[in-house]
Amino acid sequence: MKHVVIVGGGFAGLGCARKLASHPDVRVTLLDKNNYHQFQPLLYQVAGSALSPSNVAFNLRNVLFGHPNVDIKLGEAVAADLNTRAVRTAEGQTYQGDILVLAAGSQANFFDTPGAEQHSYPLYSLRDAQKLRSRILAVLELADRDPSLAEKGALHFVIVGGGATGTEMAGAFGDALQRFPKEKVVNVDIAKAQIVLVDAGSALLNGFSHRAQAYAASNLEQRGVRLCLETRVKEVHPGHVVLSDGSRIDTRTVIWAGGLKASSLSQSLGIETGHGGRIDVAPDLTVPGFDGVYALGDFANIAGKNGKPLPQLASVGEQSGKWCARNILADVAGKQRQPFAYFDKGIMAMIGRNAAVAEVGEHRHELEGVIAFAAWLGVHALLLTSMQARLEAFVEWAWDYFGRPTSDAILDEPEQANIDWGDDDERPAA
Repeated sequence: MKHVVIVGGGFAGLGCARKLASHPDVRVTLLDKNNYHQFQPLLYQVAGSALSPSNVAFNLRNVLFGHPNVDIKLGEAVAADLNTRAVRTAEGQTYQGDILVLAAGSQANFFDTPGAEQHSYPLYSLRDAQKLRSRILAVLELADRDPSLAEKGALHFVIVGGGATGTEMAGAFGDALQRFPKEKVVNVDIAKAQIVLVDAGSALLNGFSHRAQAYAASNLEQRGVRLCLETRVKEVHPGHVVLSDGSRIDTRTVIWAGGLKASSLSQSLGIETGHGGRIDVAPDLTVPGFDGVYALGDFANIAGKNGKPLPQLASVGEQSGKWCARNILADVAGKQRQPFAYFDKGIMAMIGRNAAVAEVGEHRHELEGVIAFAAWLGVHALLLTSMQARLEAFVEWAWDYFGRPTSDAILDEPEQANIDWGDDDERPAA
């Protein structure tokens, strides 16, 4: 019986494990530093208290329940030997397989921006989303207790990055401020709140059409979001950011959506990495020069039909995971592996209430407005791991849409309220 070790329980790793789980002639060990799969496209809704953490995180043992050939192990992979297909964890365990699948995911790329890693809030994990949610709630609570803190940036929120994550967060934030329940936090002057989205590019949503980009920009501005395009965040300090044009914004909440790079495991493999620290793979998803080693999802540079790397999307991760499983089963059966063929379903981004953009299919049929909004909800619900998760998400969305959100806005990270307002110095956010 072949033993497959999979590193990472994200879309790619879980997709591979679920496909192999139905083949009892293969033994699978799935290793992840968390005991859950997290649905990254909806993390911004957890940060904005629109969804609960339980709506976007799913216990791996429950997802793979009933498959005795799959063993879940909790641990963070910190090193791997590609020659022996062995992985070592931070806790000291070693897992070796006949086949090694590297799907360790991604992490925030701060691009060496001074202070960004220490003083900003990335949004690429459930933990990130929970910390950011608590920070947002903390500054609102503190401004309610002492309204003068609004003059020190308590109600200023800077979002770095105009891709899908930054744009969706900005839109959700704008909607939330427009529907702010003044009767709940009576001393907060919401008119002093500012949302600023900063991006070095000339337009939002790189990769979308000019029409979609213009639609997104217009709708964000309608929601009170100030766009600073063709501008970089030069420095991040505990109480302000400095932009490349020399201007300064006082803020205690900097949300970093400025890009991704491969998880730190990629630096321990002893091989040259490609763009974003990711592993360049062969068309069949194997790592060249290493028999029985695959790399998937956000951890890999997977070439599309045009030869360029596919984007870091949930659909790419999920499809590459399932395809990898097929190739592993082909190896076991003595058959030839097949080159990965990505089925391009298109791209989409939520701008806010009743506003979204979608470019459907390989030929990018464009949708916007309410139709794209409904399509976004449907597609993201279908990507969730179970029918129960889909129903619960729809209930949350429905209550939020009609003005009665069910998610509890709980400040469960009290340390996020530990802010020194006097000297622009505080304990790091991350």
